[in-house]
Amino acid sequence: MSKVVATGKTIEEAVERGLNQLGVQKDRVTVQILEQPSKGFLGLIGAKGAKVELTLIAEAAPVSAASAPSTPQQSSKENIQEATGGVPRQDSGQPAKDAYQEAVHFIVDVAQSMGLVVEVEIAHSKESTTLQISGPDLGLLIGRRGQTLDALQYLANIVANRYSDSFIRLVLDAENFRERRKKTLEELADRLASRVVRTRKEVVLEPMSPQERKIIHSRLQDHRQVSTLSRGEEPNRRVVITLK
Repeated sequence: MSKVVATGKTIEEAVERGLNQLGVQKDRVTVQILEQPSKGFLGLIGAKGAKVELTLIAEAAPVSAASAPSTPQQSSKENIQEATGGVPRQDSGQPAKDAYQEAVHFIVDVAQSMGLVVEVEIAHSKESTTLQISGPDLGLLIGRRGQTLDALQYLANIVANRYSDSFIRLVLDAENFRERRKKTLEELADRLASRVVRTRKEVVLEPMSPQERKIIHSRLQDHRQVSTLSRGEEPNRRVVITLK
């Protein structure tokens, strides 16, 4: 067998698979790229792998052991690393990628598909990492009551955790929407708690995300006259404020 066609998620992975099939090292073959890999829509849907063709190079005359160079021969992985500019590799055989930067690239790509030009700043904390999005006309990216931003946050977490060995929790924010929304919900909780005390009737709020329900619960957890609970199933789960 002097020629093989191999596939992989990346060109490097496809080359290595071809080398394994031929049982040779990188310097024994010529590589022709048949298909470049593509991420697909939003980096998640319709992703396409790489395809390469490896052809064996005709062997030169054998070299005697006495005249053979003393320098140890490189492994196929080392040769591929040299061919890719020395990019470090993960155990999976793919080039190591920064999970946070991959999430940033994903957000920028989505914004561009919406006709927006944005910048994303990464801010790490003990509990999570916030990706702060800045740019003009971010209302479209935030959506009604942050629903679009929440959906983008969900997808960005999926993308980031594809490239991480440990769990990553990302919080997306734009124009300090999270802080402003938190303040609005806390004011709402105070106002509705007062209504419950005055009317002595429970109040059922509109459906909220788990993060927003947590804000209501936290705000009223030390209230002397009311208590809160969640009722219903996702995505229609609601906070109920009632008398103790």
